[in-house]
Amino acid sequence: MSTTLFTRTDPTLGEFSLRPVDPAADAALLHSWVTHPKAVFWLMQGCDLDAVEKEFTRIAADPHHHAYLGLHNGTPAFLMEHYDPAHRELVGIHHAEPGDVGMHFLCAPTDTPVHGFTLAVLSTVMEALFADPAHRRVVVEPDARNTAVHTLNKAVGFEVLRTVSLPSKDAYLSTCTRDQFLATRGEHR
Repeated sequence: MSTTLFTRTDPTLGEFSLRPVDPAADAALLHSWVTHPKAVFWLMQGCDLDAVEKEFTRIAADPHHHAYLGLHNGTPAFLMEHYDPAHRELVGIHHAEPGDVGMHFLCAPTDTPVHGFTLAVLSTVMEALFADPAHRRVVVEPDARNTAVHTLNKAVGFEVLRTVSLPSKDAYLSTCTRDQFLATRGEHR
């Protein structure tokens, strides 16, 4: 089992933690998540198991892109990736500043949704990113049609800068500073 890199306790929902993705060991689980109809915005709907393992092996070898399996009370429940926007995803579209970190997250599909779960996952992701003092601002590029994630992003402090055209989608380029995130929690630095 991989080492846990970050843990936080949500007062209502319990423990959330992150560990690095193990491409070989986690491929089947991740395949079931990223190809599920609810993960349409993850853009891996047509991938087979081998393609998913290859993608996460590629990420594991990339010094500018990292993938983490998120656990809720010890059970795999979400995926988080972070990347350097000066080198991946937004090159030529976003002028990355020192301290910028790009992020994606995906909750596992479920037939029994838990109220507040996705917001708790996103809060965990944001806390994990800002636990690194080098990260000053989180940059995201969600699909412009993904209204559910836009609402969640706003709840944790993201501000939409503009709509950008990426090879696979039109996206809302959005950012959230550490101070913006803390303000949504009633905290200050």
